[in-house]
Amino acid sequence: MTNTTTDSSKHQSIWALFFATALLLSVHLLPTPNPVERSGELIILTPEGKTCLAILTFAVTLWVSEAMPFAVTSLLVLLLIPTFGITDFATAVNAGFGNPLIVFFIGVLFLSTGFTFSGLGTRLVLHVLRLAGTRTDRVLLGFLIVGSLLSMWITDMAVAAMLLPLGVGVLKDADLKPLQSNFGRALMISCAYGPLIGGIGTPAGAASNLIALSYLEELAGLTISFGHWMLLGVPAVLLMIPTSWWLLLHIFPPEIDRLPLDGTQIDIKLKALGPLRAAERKTLAIFGLTIALWLTTPWIAETTDGRIDPPIQAVALLGGLMLFLPTVEIVTWKQAQANMDWGGVMLIVAGLSLGLMVFETGAARWLAQLLLGNLMLVPVLIRPFVIVIAVSLLHLLFSSNTVTGSLIMPILLALALDLQLDPWTIAAPAAFTSTLAFILVTESPTNVLPYSAGYFSIRDMAKIGIWMTLGAAICVTFSITVATIFTG
Repeated sequence: MTNTTTDSSKHQSIWALFFATALLLSVHLLPTPNPVERSGELIILTPEGKTCLAILTFAVTLWVSEAMPFAVTSLLVLLLIPTFGITDFATAVNAGFGNPLIVFFIGVLFLSTGFTFSGLGTRLVLHVLRLAGTRTDRVLLGFLIVGSLLSMWITDMAVAAMLLPLGVGVLKDADLKPLQSNFGRALMISCAYGPLIGGIGTPAGAASNLIALSYLEELAGLTISFGHWMLLGVPAVLLMIPTSWWLLLHIFPPEIDRLPLDGTQIDIKLKALGPLRAAERKTLAIFGLTIALWLTTPWIAETTDGRIDPPIQAVALLGGLMLFLPTVEIVTWKQAQANMDWGGVMLIVAGLSLGLMVFETGAARWLAQLLLGNLMLVPVLIRPFVIVIAVSLLHLLFSSNTVTGSLIMPILLALALDLQLDPWTIAAPAAFTSTLAFILVTESPTNVLPYSAGYFSIRDMAKIGIWMTLGAAICVTFSITVATIFTG
C-alpha cells in the first residue's frame, strides 16, 4: 500500500513538473500582450517582464503542487533568471542573498530556537492556563492570548508547536474525543489562530512582514521602524483576539462549561519544572534586550545624531548570536541547525530575487494595473478591506505566507507609486494578510500542526475561516483608518 501511494505521488510530481515547464515556455513564447491604458498613459509589458511572469508561473505551480521541496524550487528560480537573460547570475543572487532581510530572519529563527530549548515557552503557557482557570471559554481565550503574544516575537510555527502538546493534554485529561468535541475543535484551531494573529503585531512576527519591509525600502524608498509597524499591527492583533474568540465560541459552542480538572494538575506540572533555570533567565534577558533595542533604535539614532543607528536586522542577528556565547550557551549550533527552517530562508531568497526582477522589468506595474487599476475608485476608508480580501483569495492559491508576500508586494507597491498613493497604507494590509491564513489547513504549516492532532477537519477550519477572514479585514481596516486619522 505504501509503495503504491509513493508511486502515485511520484507520478503526480512528474506531471506537475512537466506542467510547470510547459507553462514557463508557453508564457515566454507568447506574443507580447497589448499595453494597458490608464489615464491616457500606455503601460507596456516588456519581453523581459513577460519572461519574469513566465518564471513566476513556473515557481508558483511547483510551490503550490509541492512537486519539489520549496527550497529546491527557490534555488532553481535563481538559475532561471540569468538563463533567460533577465539579469546576470551575480545580480540575481545578490538581490536575494545580499538582502539584509536574510540575517534578520536568521536572527529571529535563532531566538525562536532558544525560546523553545530553554523551556521558557512551556512555562509561560502553563502560567497562563493557571490564570485562566477551568472555564472552557477562559481556557480558549488564554490559548489565543498567549499564542498571539508569543508570536509577536518568535515564529508562528514555533508557537503552535509549544501550544499543541499542552492543548492535547488538556483535551485528553478531560476525556474529549477527536472530531467529537466542539471544544476540542475550538481549542485546536485556537492553537493555530493565536500564532497567526500575533504574527502581524511586529516585524519579527513572520517572514512575510520582513519581506514587506524590504520591498518598501528597496522599491518605494520608505523605511518603516519597528515602532511604526506596531502602531498598526498591535491594535489589529488586539481587535482580532476577541473576534476569533467570539467566532470560535459561537461556531463551535463548547459542550461543557468547565473542564473536569483542577488547578493542582497545572501546579504539579509547574512544580516539576522547578524555579526559573539559568537557561530560561538568560533567554528572557536576551529577549528583553533585543526587544528594547528594536523599539528604541530611532530614539538612540536621534539622541546620538546618527552616530549609533543599529538597523533592526543587526539587532535581530545580535540577539540570536548571543544565545551561542560561551557564558550563555542556550543552544548548540547542531541543535539550532537541526531545528531551524533553512528551507524558509531559501524561499525568501528566491521570492526577493524574483519579486525585484518582476518590479524592475515593469511586469509588476503592468500586472497591477491589469488586476487592481480601479483601486482609486474604491473609497479611501475601505481600501484596506478590499486589499485584505483580495490577498486572502490569492493566499488560497499560493498556500504559503512567504510566497504570497513575495509575489503580491511588488505588484501593490507598483500600483501605489503609479497612483501616487501612500505605499505604507497599501502595503500594510497586504503584509498582514500574507500571514493570516485562516481558511485552509494547507495555507500555512502553522495550521498543519494543530490539524495533525485530529480534533478538527479541513471543513471545520474552512467553516470558521471564511468568517474569520471577513472579521480580520474589518479589524485591519479599522486599525489602519484610526492610525491614519491620528497620525495625519
